[in-house]
Amino acid sequence: QVQLLESGGGLVQPGGSLRLSCAASETSFSINIMGWYRQAPGKERELVATITSGGSTNYADSVKGRFTISRDNAKNTVWLQMNSLKPEDTAVYYCNAQTRPVVYIYWGQGTQVTVSS
Repeated sequence: QVQLLESGGGLVQPGGSLRLSCAASETSFSINIMGWYRQAPGKERELVATITSGGSTNYADSVKGRFTISRDNAKNTVWLQMNSLKPEDTAVYYCNAQTRPVVYIYWGQGTQVTVSS
C-alpha cells in the first residue's frame, strides 16, 4: 500500500503561481508513473500532467507552457509548478502513482487550488 501526501494548494489571483508537492511512502514495488489530475465542481476528473521514472512527461493541452511537472525518484516525490494560473484551473488536484512490475494505482487525498481575484 502506497500513501501519497500532497501539499501546496491554496488561493491565488489570476496570473499567479503555485507549486504542488506529493510524496509517496515506501513501497515494495518501484513507482513508474507519477502524475497530477484535477476535478472541478460538476466535471469529471481529468489528466493534468504525468512523468515517468525516466523523465518522460505528458501534459494536457490546457496547461502546456504554463505548468511543469518534475520528480525526484530517490525521494518518490513529484512536483507541479503552476504558473500563469487562470480561474478555469480552479479544482481539487489529485496526486497519482502507478507501480511496476505489478501495476497498482494509488491516489492522494486531493488539495484544493482556487484561482480568483
